[in-house]
Amino acid sequence: MANFTQTFKNIFKIEDLRYKILYTLGILVVIRVGAHITIPGIDVVALESAAASTSDNTLFGLFDMFVGGAFSNAAIFALGIMPYITTSIIFQLAGIVIPEIAKMQKEGQEGRRKINQWTRVGTVFISALNAWGMTIKFANQTAPNGMPVVPHSGVIFFVSTIFILTAGVIFMMWLGEQITERGIGNGISLIIMIGIIARLPASLWQEWTLVTSGSRHWIIEIIVLAILFAIIAGVVLITQGARRIPVQYARRQVGNKTYGGTTQYIPLRVNTAGVMPIIFAQALIFIPNTILSFFPDSPTLIYIAQLFSQESFFYATVYGLMIILFTFFYTAIVFNPQEISDNMKKQGGFVPGIRPGKPTAEYIERILTLITLPGSIFLAVVAILPTFMMNLFSVTSSFASFFGGTSLLIIVGVALDTLQKIESHLMMRHYDGFMKSGKIKGRTGIGGM
Repeated sequence: MANFTQTFKNIFKIEDLRYKILYTLGILVVIRVGAHITIPGIDVVALESAAASTSDNTLFGLFDMFVGGAFSNAAIFALGIMPYITTSIIFQLAGIVIPEIAKMQKEGQEGRRKINQWTRVGTVFISALNAWGMTIKFANQTAPNGMPVVPHSGVIFFVSTIFILTAGVIFMMWLGEQITERGIGNGISLIIMIGIIARLPASLWQEWTLVTSGSRHWIIEIIVLAILFAIIAGVVLITQGARRIPVQYARRQVGNKTYGGTTQYIPLRVNTAGVMPIIFAQALIFIPNTILSFFPDSPTLIYIAQLFSQESFFYATVYGLMIILFTFFYTAIVFNPQEISDNMKKQGGFVPGIRPGKPTAEYIERILTLITLPGSIFLAVVAILPTFMMNLFSVTSSFASFFGGTSLLIIVGVALDTLQKIESHLMMRHYDGFMKSGKIKGRTGIGGM
């Protein structure tokens, strides 16, 4: 504890680090304020009534989680940073099938600069499209008593709302880039994380109310919190877990200098895919309930929605299998063993006991498959844990989301990445970090992007 306190003091002794942290916090405050500024033309009373009657077990509930409640508030930041994330993923996947983009991805800094510029332009188009759909939803939304959320949904409302929502995404994208350049941590990831954490105080207050009102015994609450800390520890362990493959570089004599002859390691993460498999699986498994929200009187859709409710064993089974499949799929996209093998061969590197070229690629792929299987099963278990906590301990749905799934993985991944950057600043100034060994390792963004 004393070491942690001293480390915290050391952070504010370093002027540059202090500025970066305060700058980041200031931008995050601006983002949270924007998540509560309602779009002009919205009836706030009717909106609150309509939001209270909406289920979280839909695509809209999933989207609202990522934007920190800005969607349910019909705020100017209602689209959040998700259009930028969507565009980034599109370009990442496009590199597999479009040779021009794949070439730019390998061109280093100049290639990344071009892709980033294209991503910004693509974000504007996707934001405008999403804003148009969201504007239609707001215009057609009504409270349970029949009161419309938008009393006057004319052309002016449509045009102004699309413009405001699109501008909100562009502004948030710029703020995220400012955090990355002048603050601490990955800006885009921090924006998503702060939106998720914003739900935590209200969730904790609900739990406290249950205990003080006698609805839940305090011993049960202690058990629930102990399980939460154990799950967080497990997620940190798997997030940090990696299999290191040794790579030996041949010794070369150039004049009077000797190059190579060293041993380096290729770290293969247990969870290479990050949080993306859960996001993909959630987007698909929430479709039945989302469709039901538009056709609430259809008996067939009601039966299907019951199968995909969070209390259903069928839901848990299908959800888990989808995550396992998506984990292997996304890992194959973001990690190419053949490319790693070719780069090693060009640089004169080889895995001891394995021939360079195709045998090395097959060796790396075999190890990656072996460690991805337990990683995918772990992801599936973590994703189902919120459902388990709701059914077994009657934990509220908002608080249960922090026991696993997308919320917990994003929070842990981004927190580790930010801590790693703070550690680097401290170690450069010869201060001890939060861990004296300085071994904290984080990811560079959501899903390892």
